[in-house]
Amino acid sequence: MTSVPLLTKKDFVTDQEVRWCPGCGDYAILANVQSLMPDLGVARENVVFVSGIGCSSRFPYYMNTYGFHSIHGRAPAIATGIAATRPDLKVFVITGDGDGLSIGGNHLIHALRRNENLTIVLFNNQIYGLTKGQYSPTSEVGKVTKSTPFGSLDHPFNPVALALGADATFVARSIDTERAHLASVLQQAARHQGAAFVEVYQNCNIFNDGAFDALKGEGAGNQIRLEHGQPIRFGPRLEKGIVLVEGAHLEVLDITDAREHHLLVHDAYRADPSLAFMLTRLALGPEGPTPIGVFRQVQRPVYGLEMQRQIDAAVERRGPGDLATLLQGADTWEVP
Repeated sequence: MTSVPLLTKKDFVTDQEVRWCPGCGDYAILANVQSLMPDLGVARENVVFVSGIGCSSRFPYYMNTYGFHSIHGRAPAIATGIAATRPDLKVFVITGDGDGLSIGGNHLIHALRRNENLTIVLFNNQIYGLTKGQYSPTSEVGKVTKSTPFGSLDHPFNPVALALGADATFVARSIDTERAHLASVLQQAARHQGAAFVEVYQNCNIFNDGAFDALKGEGAGNQIRLEHGQPIRFGPRLEKGIVLVEGAHLEVLDITDAREHHLLVHDAYRADPSLAFMLTRLALGPEGPTPIGVFRQVQRPVYGLEMQRQIDAAVERRGPGDLATLLQGADTWEVP
């Protein structure tokens, strides 16, 4: 077994000028990823970052690994090809709420349902930043932007709910400025075998500043931290909690001694994603009680590994394939 040399954050920093707006939340995410990479124990030449188009998609330039700045929305498709043919590589997909959920929505959900061996990090700032402030698939109803001067009429996507609906095997959410929490979530995602989806609430201080302020800072009233095996409670003094009530829905209650034993205990390893999905629906956006952390983490066969097993079995049964024979087989004909 080849040993991996001891690496530090500096080994993953490139000589490229980081060109995001001053104060952008992308800086915090980049620093966090560069810091956690040495802990994964993967050599730099075995790491690939793939991105699409958008502010977040400059990410591969700033990681001293292999990288691919691809085309709008197609990062999951390109990353799928890499991961399926090179299972020895650790493949990350960096995308945004516009890139990943608009033109790239179809590629994203299929990568998740197939359980490709990818770590997908979606930066969600609820706006189009690179193209200067149009509403995005996660912008709230009524959002006034350059492309919706009278307010958006679109009902927004909930990225975590979407990932759970696609039956992703790892689904989580964090916040750009929650350094320790984000590092923990990203590390768990990167170590997961299969498709790991992490939504990161990321502040765009130019076009959508303060969108997630209700979830940030000490004593944030709306931030609900999910911890496996722990009762779900929140608030500055942990005075509120989540209970499952008759009719199969969740409610927020003030905690009293009499009610504490009724609190819902979070189970990230539950095979049925129903409760995790219900947690995503507590609020339509960060203006209400919003869970962060790992919603779901389960195991399912990984697409690339299953594909390789299928190929190996075919080779063992029939011998190596012949492309010319395939192309000139019984299903071809000549046109006079």
